[in-house]
Amino acid sequence: MHISEGVLSLPVLASGAVVAATGTIIGLRKLDSEKLVSVALLSSVFFIASLIHIPIGPSSAHLILSGLMGLLLGWAAFPAIFTGLLLQAVLFQYGGLTVIGVNTATMALPAVACHYMFRPLLKKNFFSMSLGAFLCGAVSIALSALLTSLALSFTDESFVSAAQMIVYGHIPIMIIEGFICASAYGFLQKVRPEMLLATQET
Repeated sequence: MHISEGVLSLPVLASGAVVAATGTIIGLRKLDSEKLVSVALLSSVFFIASLIHIPIGPSSAHLILSGLMGLLLGWAAFPAIFTGLLLQAVLFQYGGLTVIGVNTATMALPAVACHYMFRPLLKKNFFSMSLGAFLCGAVSIALSALLTSLALSFTDESFVSAAQMIVYGHIPIMIIEGFICASAYGFLQKVRPEMLLATQET
């Protein structure tokens, strides 16, 4: 879901930068020493998972794991995703520096939104917990694809068809990420329940 350099208009780039900066500041303020290891670990997983990507017009499809990051980190998903994207842009030229704000916003904002939307389901029975984790993984990708499509559409009407391709191209990834998120959350609940404390934040 990386948008390439030289594609987006200045207003879209500026809007994305403001959202990313605001979210990252909030995330850093909520970040404490107990979460630091989890943030670093998940940022590394995000960095590696999204290295394998399939081009779709001016964007690309790949595993993102933003739903899992949002579920476990809350607002701290913003600095975690920003760090991963920055390293990818500098080391591998994925995305780019001018679009890092938009790319961060389109991935991190849905992650945080899903954290709050589906958190109540995690406090009930096993089925409800699994459903909540699955939806967090799947819906975060759906929202990211939608935001990426809107960023392209607001830049130029000629990108509308490419924007539609991005949404359709990510449907399989939505399902895959939903199962990954549900499996990972269930596994962590058994072996590392302390990592799930972020899901209880208000």
